[in-house]
Amino acid sequence: MRKINIGDLVARKSYNCDILFKVTEIINQSGRGTVYILKGVNMRIMVDAPGEDLVLQTDGEVKGFERRNRNAVMKTMGGITGHGRKKAGKRGIKKAFLYRNEKPFGRPGKILHLDGDKDYLEMCMDAYREMGLAVEGKYMPENQQPQEVGKMLKTYLPDILVLTGHDSVNKGRDIHDINNYRNSKYYAAATREARKFEPSYDDLVIFAGACQSHFEAILEAGANYASSPKRVLIHALDPVFVCQKVACTNVDTIVPVQELLSKTITGIEGIGGLQTRGKYREGMPGPDGTMG
Repeated sequence: MRKINIGDLVARKSYNCDILFKVTEIINQSGRGTVYILKGVNMRIMVDAPGEDLVLQTDGEVKGFERRNRNAVMKTMGGITGHGRKKAGKRGIKKAFLYRNEKPFGRPGKILHLDGDKDYLEMCMDAYREMGLAVEGKYMPENQQPQEVGKMLKTYLPDILVLTGHDSVNKGRDIHDINNYRNSKYYAAATREARKFEPSYDDLVIFAGACQSHFEAILEAGANYASSPKRVLIHALDPVFVCQKVACTNVDTIVPVQELLSKTITGIEGIGGLQTRGKYREGMPGPDGTMG
């Protein structure tokens, strides 16, 4: 087997090669040998592993991972948009109204997405645009989010805020202690800062957390939705699917929590939350002056 280099795509033998990773760093540690820092390609996870646990993935194996991920994403998007449509957001909602012979106009909720990973942020932004949603995305390391979120909220005045990136819980440690998590304390602190800006859960909807995050602490800090109830990994696009459901649900409607969770890839083990009003606002008359 050839030498493993930065940028290579690998999987871990000890986990039955269940997740596709990219090698982001190689550390030569005295007495411990070489340690490889890995980032999930589609799952929000960063781990370290010894070289003997890694398997370089062939082009065929990578395509298999990509196919399974694409199928999961398209299945979720199909469930969101309905009627087999791949578009959502304004266009999907407008079509839904036209099916009822009505012609209002409207505005989905505006989203601000702060992400501690540039690659995941780009992936999410592509998905938001595919759905036709109004969004501002900013790369922001997790430990900077508590200090910067207030300024970002004042600048962009979003309806929905996403605070995400990477996280993990130390294996074998007390999962109820937030200090045993890599970034949960930053998500909780940033959520508290956001609630100083807007205390109302209906006026500012907050999703916070990443893989294995301290779900209860983040909800207690003021989030509407958080990860991860069962301390599992979440898909990079799960925050997007939560936002889409909230942004495109009428403001008169409470988003059914169970229905929202069914629209994510990870589901109820990875995402949870509270009853929350939708952020879509209808208007009349329509652009052509009609009243429906």
